Amino acid sequence: MESSSSYTSKTIDHLGLVAGMCDELGLSNLIDKLIPQDMAKRTVSVGQAVKAMILNGLGFANRALYLSPIFFKDKPTERLIGPGIQPEHINDDILGRALDTIFDYDPSKLFLQCAIKAMNILKFNPHCAHLDSTSFHTNGKYNSHEEEQEGVIRITKGYSRDHRPDLNQLILQLICEGRTGIPLMMETMSGNKSDKENFRKTLKTHAEQLKTDFSLEYIVADSALYVAETLKEISKIWWISRVPETINLTNDIIDALAPDLIMQTEEPKFCSLGVVYGDVKQRWIVIYSPKVNQRAQKSVNKKIFDITSKEQKSFYSICKQSFACEADARQVAKKFTETLQGTTINDMQITTIGYFNRKGRPIQDRQPDYYTYHITGTIASIISYRNNMLRRKSCFIIATNQLDYSAITDSEVIEIYTKDQQKVERGFRFLKDPMFVASTLFLKSPKRIMALMMVMTLCLLVYSALELRIRRVLQENKATFVDQKGKPTSKPTARWV
Repeated sequence: MESSSSYTSKTIDHLGLVAGMCDELGLSNLIDKLIPQDMAKRTVSVGQAVKAMILNGLGFANRALYLSPIFFKDKPTERLIGPGIQPEHINDDILGRALDTIFDYDPSKLFLQCAIKAMNILKFNPHCAHLDSTSFHTNGKYNSHEEEQEGVIRITKGYSRDHRPDLNQLILQLICEGRTGIPLMMETMSGNKSDKENFRKTLKTHAEQLKTDFSLEYIVADSALYVAETLKEISKIWWISRVPETINLTNDIIDALAPDLIMQTEEPKFCSLGVVYGDVKQRWIVIYSPKVNQRAQKSVNKKIFDITSKEQKSFYSICKQSFACEADARQVAKKFTETLQGTTINDMQITTIGYFNRKGRPIQDRQPDYYTYHITGTIASIISYRNNMLRRKSCFIIATNQLDYSAITDSEVIEIYTKDQQKVERGFRFLKDPMFVASTLFLKSPKRIMALMMVMTLCLLVYSALELRIRRVLQENKATFVDQKGKPTSKPTARWV
């Protein structure tokens, strides 16, 4: 009797790499170890559910969570997730309960514990980390009209990075390692909170923990960090930040130093000086960039045009006015000139026009019965005003409280702030990719959304760790990988591989 054999095929694609990295980092096992759960009542553990959501997110199939069974229908789930796990097990009920359990544990705390283990396994010591935030809009009202509950974000309208102020949103705040973009810490914030408030709260609470858990030396952030109150409260950690243009001292220093920087060379130029701001001693690095200068010229010219056009229109308007006496005319002229920014009035005079009470031609040599007074003159643009504005826009200031030049040079500070910041921004673009799980964010409750944001950030962690592993192997073996342009590279993106 002949034995019959049946064969089935499953599609694994790149998900084998993703699952392998999850296993190498031990994410599922760690989550199941940290979160108490009755496995007798669960077909899929919380750790396995999180792994399934990571595979879904990094599958780049733009599948909502409730469509996970369809996503896994042709995938070898037992190999990817765990023994006995079938596609129908990865349904919205299982994933929803897993998200509820994650919220009860604390999503930010759970992510931090996963990040600590990941960095230890990768044997990667972060030198600096970048703090930044972005907004995610949601479909639905959620709790936008309710009072804020402790521990639960309020999904409401606020400043939208996506230019959708009409939609309710939440804020995702990340602290990412500078060279690799691996997220070290995440926190979900209410949609109407400001970065200044959030940054101060985060660093005040977690600065010491970041130094202890990751041996972190520097925190890098944009100008939202540079608030006197915040700088005082985070003095125990080294920081690097951009100084806001709204601080008067910024423009004074740029006006004093920029002419020499611009005249010396057409290449980027910088100089540093010691400053005390907010009772904190710090090093300010004034930087002139020709590229920034080129970009600024268009915006400056437009702004100057708008200012001069408005002032010219206003001047012509007061020139048409009649005044009862010369004193009134001069007073209006004086107040007007005090408001001018980009223009000046040349040859300003007060002229008179006589009027007669009787109609008809007046008798010869008869004096007018009364006079009206008028402002005359020519309005001209101030070239120096435009040049000063362009000079200020062509320069910016980076500050740090590390005063020891031997610990970190000016060039290193500039490179850390300007180049490494792109890693964080790339992470936000990754999370907002239309092919990612969050292309449209909709779940039943803010609590589940907070847990989902943690899972999404875990996706970024796994992706960045996988990219780091690929590049390390290529460099160790002196090998290359063909990039999108058909050229060999030793630093391909994980998505391209």
